[in-house]
Amino acid sequence: MAKTVCPFDLSTIAAPMVNQSDLPFRLLVRRYNTSLVYTQMLHPDRLLEDREYLEFHRRGLREGLDAPVVVQLCGNDPEVVVKAARQIVDRADAIGAYVDLNLGCPQEAAREGHYGGYLLDKKDWPAVEGIVSALSHSLPVPVSAKLRLCQHTPATHELGARLEAAGASWLTLHARHVSARRRRQGAADLVQVKTLKQRVRIPVVSNGNVRTWDDVVRNREETGADGVMVGETLLANPCLFANVTPDPVRISLEYLDICREHPDTATMQTIQTHIRHFVDHQCGRRPWFNKFRSTLGQCDSINEIERLLRVKVQRWRGLQPLSAEEDDDENEDACISGDEHTDDGREEKLGEALATLGLLG
Repeated sequence: MAKTVCPFDLSTIAAPMVNQSDLPFRLLVRRYNTSLVYTQMLHPDRLLEDREYLEFHRRGLREGLDAPVVVQLCGNDPEVVVKAARQIVDRADAIGAYVDLNLGCPQEAAREGHYGGYLLDKKDWPAVEGIVSALSHSLPVPVSAKLRLCQHTPATHELGARLEAAGASWLTLHARHVSARRRRQGAADLVQVKTLKQRVRIPVVSNGNVRTWDDVVRNREETGADGVMVGETLLANPCLFANVTPDPVRISLEYLDICREHPDTATMQTIQTHIRHFVDHQCGRRPWFNKFRSTLGQCDSINEIERLLRVKVQRWRGLQPLSAEEDDDENEDACISGDEHTDDGREEKLGEALATLGLLG
């Protein structure tokens, strides 16, 4: 029987991101007011044919605090997509996780494979409706769809209504058009999110135009959406939905600790990329950042990355190396309000000190 009710909190959502929606990152953002998380987009053919791929993406899924979690799929063949979903939905069946159909991926691979955002042409709508309907009627969990704007923008709202009729429990709209060469052509058109929200009865989530917590609030106010989904900005600041700014080293160490607790759920490349994003958020313009990136890329283990952060990065920031005992200090939370604990104030003080020394000399 089709399911159209979404029982979960959609207010603050971590978007599905290629090789970045790993279990440790999902657990990290949950600690800072993210209400719902997604896996990365999974390919049905690989779930069916590549045992190692299937086992890796099932590992840790929906265990412990990894709930609720949305498993996102792509594809253009209803039978194949449903078969693939059944390979992974047992992790969701007992706990009410979701399967999401990606209709928004703009990448070149999506164009070549004719999936994602390249199923938005009107001629493909019957196939899209068929996939949503097949998933909704075949699985014991609700189904949603994430999409971009159709090339003829007003058609997006008609497609949304048809997906609702097909059994979608909620819709997420990234209000930009699909482009393989430029993922972001101007600002997202939030008016279209508002229009879609007015057109359908199921919940609508807005995706796009978020860089700060104020943007999250503004997005909700302008669109009337039931929630806001954030991708790359959350990679830089996993504490975004808590409206706080993370100390780059401490939030990195927190992520590494989660990686240790859940081994083999993130590749070394994924871990390195997360750490780079965390540090880049506040230190990307520092003269030592390129050296940091190079050194990080040479690390072969979590322990090596931890030493790099605790010793070298701290020294490059003009701070004392950070011992493990200091991690639990009451006044040194990983995430802090406002712009405190950034390097700018320290550099100012250092400049004043150097100026004073110059006068003395």
